[in-house]
Amino acid sequence: MIASWDDAVAYALSLPDAELGKSYGKPAVKVASNGRAFLYTGHEDQTSFGIAIDLDTVEMLKETDPDTFWQTPHYEGWPAVLIRYDSADPDRVKAMIERSRDWTAAKKPVKPRKK
Repeated sequence: MIASWDDAVAYALSLPDAELGKSYGKPAVKVASNGRAFLYTGHEDQTSFGIAIDLDTVEMLKETDPDTFWQTPHYEGWPAVLIRYDSADPDRVKAMIERSRDWTAAKKPVKPRKK
């Protein structure tokens, strides 16, 4: 069961090449080899956490389980979905975290910021 941010992070960190980091100044779990976040707190951190995932999957998740997977207007049109804590289907939530990690790992590394 993923009932909190700490539970989500613990599960995400058990995946290959995952490391704790920050995204937009907030805690996140990233793919170490490319520096991209795949799990993050989002703006609704009291009730949900977010994952990076392709837009087709976002739509499928919202249609098939809107009680668990959702978006606010802030996320609409972006490859990201919010996941409510205490989902009735924790195995599906874990599978989506894994899929997010894999999808994010396939992306090119983040370019270093110019200082």
